[in-house]
Amino acid sequence: MSVTRRTFLKKFIIATGGTALGAYTINDIITGNNRYGLRVGFYNDAPANLWKWSKKALWQSSVGGMVECSLCPHQCILAENDRGFCRTRVVKNNQLYTVAYGNPCALHIDPIEKKPLYHFLPGTGILSLATAGCNLRCSNCQNWEISQSRPGETTNMDLMPQKVVELTKAKKLTSIAYTYSEPIIFYEYVEDTALVAKNNNVKNVLVTAGYINESPLKQLCKSIDAANVDLKSFSNSFYKKMTNAQLAPVLKGLEIMRQNDVWIEITRLVVPHHSDDLKDIEQMCKWIVENLGRDVPLHFSRFHPAYNLRYLPSTPIPLLEEAYRVAKVAGLHFVYVGNVPGSDYQDTICPKCKTHVIKRNGYSIQNNLLQGGKCSCGEQIPGVWI
Repeated sequence: MSVTRRTFLKKFIIATGGTALGAYTINDIITGNNRYGLRVGFYNDAPANLWKWSKKALWQSSVGGMVECSLCPHQCILAENDRGFCRTRVVKNNQLYTVAYGNPCALHIDPIEKKPLYHFLPGTGILSLATAGCNLRCSNCQNWEISQSRPGETTNMDLMPQKVVELTKAKKLTSIAYTYSEPIIFYEYVEDTALVAKNNNVKNVLVTAGYINESPLKQLCKSIDAANVDLKSFSNSFYKKMTNAQLAPVLKGLEIMRQNDVWIEITRLVVPHHSDDLKDIEQMCKWIVENLGRDVPLHFSRFHPAYNLRYLPSTPIPLLEEAYRVAKVAGLHFVYVGNVPGSDYQDTICPKCKTHVIKRNGYSIQNNLLQGGKCSCGEQIPGVWI
């Protein structure tokens, strides 16, 4: 029977009782790199003391005297005072804590179309918040200043879940977006806030890369109404090289959301020379049709130079338009092109009579002809409508 590297490492840790490693980790021994902790964490990087925004983390277990985080597929195994790969989970007193709770570093009111969500409460505003940290390392990240920072390195607000919902209601908004960085890494904050919101008739939206284990996601789906998921490529080699993650958990997460009645839309950022292969896009679109359905909206987003890919050009607009055509041929009913002001591919079009039932200009709704979610021809347009 074959044994994976992860299984071997776990068995080794348990066999040695963990403590035999002392202040070192298996990565230190194998690679000589003593900055990173076991598997994918930061070695001895936890704050000296827990703070008011610290909370015992969900999804943890003891492994040979260490702590394993089972929130996402990285499944960091951490010793005392280590920090997880996401930068938000630390081990103190042999327990895993999140230090991303009630301390958002970003808070804005956005049009919901900016998420982007085109079939979920169009034309409304949404309270958007984020903490520092991320469990991916995307070379093209637009928000790298917060996603690649620790919560202790950003300027944070004091905003506990009840206060978030109160602010949302005070601003006369109907939904909250957990966005900008990666909401999976402030899971406890998202879940607690979403539950309070749900009890106050406020809807919850995840804007996520979807890199999460199945059990935590299934639990979170109970309080989440909609999600926009970045499906960055249909190539596992791309995920490993460009994000330090893998494709399969993202695909499984999309299926779980669909099965649990979360309204999903998908964004594919088209990065020149990295995720612009039309065959890869075609395979992705066929998978969406076969596994999620024709009615899942797909957004092709234009890349602009950022973070570690500043040397690349912006995505050629004709390429985005060709990707749109590939998606339509694959059978998707609702396909959009984003980050292109004035694009002809922003409108929602009835798949039956081809009427432009929602006309957009950027994040602005120019005209909405839907009545009760239906086109004038009687066709029901899938989505969550006002």
